[in-house]
Amino acid sequence: MTQRPVCLITGGSAGIGAACARLAAPDYDLVLNYRASRSDAEAVQKDVEAAGAKCVIVQGDVANPDDIQTIFKAADDSFGRIDVLINNAGIVADAAPLTQIDHARLTRMMNVNVIGAILVAKEAVIRMQAQGDGGAIINLSSAAARLGSGNQYLDYAASKGAIDTFTKGLSDEVAPDNIRVMSVRPGIILTDIHGKGGQPDRAERLGPMVPMKRAGTAEEVAEAILWLASAKASYITGSALDVTGGR
Repeated sequence: MTQRPVCLITGGSAGIGAACARLAAPDYDLVLNYRASRSDAEAVQKDVEAAGAKCVIVQGDVANPDDIQTIFKAADDSFGRIDVLINNAGIVADAAPLTQIDHARLTRMMNVNVIGAILVAKEAVIRMQAQGDGGAIINLSSAAARLGSGNQYLDYAASKGAIDTFTKGLSDEVAPDNIRVMSVRPGIILTDIHGKGGQPDRAERLGPMVPMKRAGTAEEVAEAILWLASAKASYITGSALDVTGGR
């Protein structure tokens, strides 16, 4: 149905997902998933179409298996293939120690960041295997997977540690199909996710403590992701790449 490779991005309406879409537009047609803000998704769609990409936007919460099916049906109907998955959708909650984290918060965190990401990857693998010519999956992890984020985002860090383990296991499973699977671990990055975690000034406050003395940008993370997705990284799979300024 399409001559250009197709990239599906979950959580593509803002932050790192939106930066990936804008960077990918010259080379890929796009399926952009968003959960809440259609206007933000439409703004990204407008930008990528101006850069030459065909782009479909589709609402869906990756914590809902039915919504995942809707996302992939949009990709199937519009393009008939998926070459790259940027498994980016994720959430964080307010900074808290474990003693203040309840079952409802943990359930939501794991449903989005772990179970949802795994089920999204499953659907991409099914299609990539059927296509028979490989593909690339980049899972969004976090430096928190290494650092633990005690007294702040312990549950978020645990969810991203699970993503790193899943990345390695899946990469081994699908390597014979020429499907490469990597994770990218951003550090302190200037995006809105800090506000969603109750600390809107976190990147500005912690940036000077990073070895490179600044926070990173969504565009810098996107550059790493799109490189891993490209043929230039053709012998890389199962790896986790830190984009942290040395943190």
